[in-house]
Amino acid sequence: MWNASISTRACQVFFFIIILQIPLFRVPCRSGTCTCPLQVTAAQLVTSKAAPSLLVKLLLYPGACVQTIFTEFTFPRWSNILEKYNLTNAATIQSLELNRLELLIGSYFAVAGAVAGLLKPGRMSLFGVLLLVWGLIREGLFDKSGKQASVYMSPLMVLAVVCAFLSVKYDSEKVQRLVRPTARPLKSSAKTKLR
Repeated sequence: MWNASISTRACQVFFFIIILQIPLFRVPCRSGTCTCPLQVTAAQLVTSKAAPSLLVKLLLYPGACVQTIFTEFTFPRWSNILEKYNLTNAATIQSLELNRLELLIGSYFAVAGAVAGLLKPGRMSLFGVLLLVWGLIREGLFDKSGKQASVYMSPLMVLAVVCAFLSVKYDSEKVQRLVRPTARPLKSSAKTKLR
């Protein structure tokens, strides 16, 4: 069915956008400047010790490979992944994410939705991307510091939003029933018979 193939392809593209760390925005975070939801999530996971460093390295390694292949023409060393992203001393830096809660939660949902979307397409990635967009817009609108904008949204965010929207799997038969309800004959009542 065409609907299932579109949502499957959109989930795959969204997964590669997240895992390969395509720059979607620029925000200050614990590790310096984060440019994708995976970096925000990894910085928070490392500092809160909610996940083992092996899992964080496993998530960051594909994007690190792509970045170093294009810049240095080599593969990064597994042992230096956390140093590459400046996550070894991230726990000592004061938290900026609590002021940007939409960005943090949106990043969590986007990463979890990208991974879970490979198994079963769902709404988690769309919810995460919409939270990210709202958080970035809110930061841009309500930033009264007058300094140079510390938050930037890349035009590639549109691609992430479209892929997250298309990854939601809709039941087309259910939608058709809601749009075109079947006509039912009127039941005759006692009042109509009297007239």
